[in-house]
Amino acid sequence: MPDFEWGFTLLLVSSGLMIGLMYSLIALGFVLVYKATDAINFAQGEFVMFAAIMAAASMDAGIPFWLAALLALTGMIAFCFGLERVVLRKLLGRPIIAVIMATIGLASLIRGFATLVFGAGVRAITLPVGDDPLYLGPIMLPPVQLVGAGVSLVFLAGFTWFFLRTRMGVAMRAVADNQTVSMGMGINVQRYFALAWALTGVVSALGGIIWGAMLGVDNQLPLVGLKVFPVVIMGGLDSIIGAVVGGLIVGVVEALAAGYLDPMVGGGTKDFAPYVLMILMLVIRPYGLFGTRRIDRI
Repeated sequence: MPDFEWGFTLLLVSSGLMIGLMYSLIALGFVLVYKATDAINFAQGEFVMFAAIMAAASMDAGIPFWLAALLALTGMIAFCFGLERVVLRKLLGRPIIAVIMATIGLASLIRGFATLVFGAGVRAITLPVGDDPLYLGPIMLPPVQLVGAGVSLVFLAGFTWFFLRTRMGVAMRAVADNQTVSMGMGINVQRYFALAWALTGVVSALGGIIWGAMLGVDNQLPLVGLKVFPVVIMGGLDSIIGAVVGGLIVGVVEALAAGYLDPMVGGGTKDFAPYVLMILMLVIRPYGLFGTRRIDRI
């Protein structure tokens, strides 16, 4: 293979790794909810969009970026706390399908509300990092992707430490294993249920700001949430390490498909390649690379 093709491949892989880390950050929202409630939050993409809209609308009003980001962060934490208290707490102890259906309905409500209030136009989030890319040989690193990958790494490491090294993290894992037993052991299940959703709000705010800066903010941004499904399935729904590894794999595969397959077939392969990986993973290893293997005995 010629040298320039190796350089092009290296460029694609580096871009895919950074995009994959940003996928992992949003995938962490799925993992947080699943670890605490044993349910999947199908409104994760809408959470990301809602946070991005809050940040973009604040900046449109003349608010500086850092204050707009802080408003989006606190707004999402308050929103998730309120959602848990008003809606999801009443589902505590109910079948998991009840929580799943609630999040599906919530996704439609958020998307409709955001379009009704803020309109369907595209808004911009401008990060204060400049536009000049960083060159490392044949590799070009856009500032937005560098910032996004760096933020993702920091918070992924922080959440890993939280779950593995703190009493609160261990308690959240216990709640996910069995809510009834956790209650019997004196764990305040409602508090940790609320904490999981609040942390999801933090992740959604960070993901919304980063992806909004890359793609623009409109009612199509929740599609990023759908892109993350292959990530969490591949890595394992209850594994933070799996979210990272799955995100890196999906990001690289998507980038290579865009660089080599899309020009051959006219485009589109990068959009479905991650789902092909997801289907293969479900066939070969349904619980993911790092997910907990559960065996139900009858």
